[in-house]
Amino acid sequence: MLEYWTGPTHDYAFPATVDFEYKTDTDLYEFAKRKTTPYSVAFSPNGQFFAAMASDRMVRVFRFATGKLYRVFDETLHMYQEIQQASSVLPSVDYGRRMATERELDKAGVLHFVRAVFDESSSFLIYPCILGVKVINLLTNKCARIVGKHENIRILHLALYQGRPRKSQAAVTIEMQASDNPMLLQQATDPMFVCTAFKKNRFYLFSRREPDDTKGAENERDVFNEKPSREEQLAATHGTGEKRLSDAAILHTTHGDIFLKLFMQECPRSVENFCVHSLNGYYNNHIFHRVIKSFMIQTGDPTGSGSGGESIWGGEFEDEINPKLRHDRPYTLSMANAGPDTNGSQFFITVVPTPWLDGKHTVFGRVTKGMEVIQAISQVKTHPKTDKPYEDVKIVSITIK
Repeated sequence: MLEYWTGPTHDYAFPATVDFEYKTDTDLYEFAKRKTTPYSVAFSPNGQFFAAMASDRMVRVFRFATGKLYRVFDETLHMYQEIQQASSVLPSVDYGRRMATERELDKAGVLHFVRAVFDESSSFLIYPCILGVKVINLLTNKCARIVGKHENIRILHLALYQGRPRKSQAAVTIEMQASDNPMLLQQATDPMFVCTAFKKNRFYLFSRREPDDTKGAENERDVFNEKPSREEQLAATHGTGEKRLSDAAILHTTHGDIFLKLFMQECPRSVENFCVHSLNGYYNNHIFHRVIKSFMIQTGDPTGSGSGGESIWGGEFEDEINPKLRHDRPYTLSMANAGPDTNGSQFFITVVPTPWLDGKHTVFGRVTKGMEVIQAISQVKTHPKTDKPYEDVKIVSITIK
């Protein structure tokens, strides 16, 4: 629960400025009742409210003087699932990725980094959520805006700047005010969010100016000054992208080795994605999360749920459909996706011809040896609804030849 205390000058005594004497007269026991723990508290500038974010993903706003609940905002995953089913607020692929990220947040134990802030008027509460950054009007109890909804990041911590830039001491004439001088336009008030995001080594700034605004002295949207990722370091070490490709690999699984021939000439991006991920150990310990007898075995999802994973470029990449490479035989290596041009890291190997997949999935390899291993994996017992094996079958590692 939450406690009220004064500072050291008052010997940490109970404050005399509040409108209650006993905590039983307040809603401060709300966290104990809900069996949850608050992990951050933000106070409004006027001192009338404070907002607490808790481990149950509920955002609670209290009146400071009375300790009574003023607003409660539901940010649970269950709530978003219901909204998605009812109205599809996000494309299914995007929704699946965001839900996988939320589960990864819980698993990594970093949800406590999420912070809320009030604006200067104390009328708006701003906090990160699965959709981006919500701006809530506390007076109307409505969401005024969602910032960053189309960005492929999960924002954790944010700060709000609402001040006015320092003006020049020189007098501004009517002609100067009416001019289109970019330096003068920069003197206007520009509220801004400064944010950090999950697994991102950079800051994100959101303002009212569009990214294509050219009326500023510096109009480039992205500045790449963070430490290079492992993939970028690998690219620099190996030189050109052509050296990141190979035409053969060995998939070491808990059931045995599977030898692969890769079509690096026909599908260079798919093969590069597979090879770089393999060299970086990305696929190590991934489970075969989807196994369907007399059809295929699928893996490559770090979450093991079927909705996770990303390419070496940080997002999705386009299909590489080649009419000469078809699903006309068993033991075909192909990219899994959720629609056109949505390739990430997941792939599957067929155990029978699957011609209905032609034109929908990129064929980037064939199995040359270890067919008995694939058959053994395809025969394991699986859950009837999810097709997930009851006992994990894993990739130990992948050797690029």
